[in-house]
Amino acid sequence: DCSWAAEQLKNHPRHKVYLEGVSLRQLQKMYSLLKGHLGGESLAESLEKFQQEETINPEEDMNKLDDKELAKRKSIMDELFEKNRKKKDDPDFVYDLEVEFPQDEQLESCGWDVESDEEI
Repeated sequence: DCSWAAEQLKNHPRHKVYLEGVSLRQLQKMYSLLKGHLGGESLAESLEKFQQEETINPEEDMNKLDDKELAKRKSIMDELFEKNRKKKDDPDFVYDLEVEFPQDEQLESCGWDVESDEEI
């Protein structure tokens, strides 16, 4: 497990001083690439495999994942959120930003949002 190995390396007392500025995600990537290399994969294959593992598929049913995989997906989403988040100190930060979304298509109505007299 690359994530376990990365945590062990980062938290090891001998290496902790040297790895303070290295993110856990970078160490996981390094271990994943090393694992691929030892398995006979090329660098391009290992990078592609790592990219697939670190990308969220919007069509994937996350209800079917085990706890470990779900935690991994949540971690990826949290990291992506923090990367894209605008903070007050950012030069392009705009308070109370209003966005108009185009209405090119006719909106479809859903059955669940229509009130009926029978339910009331």
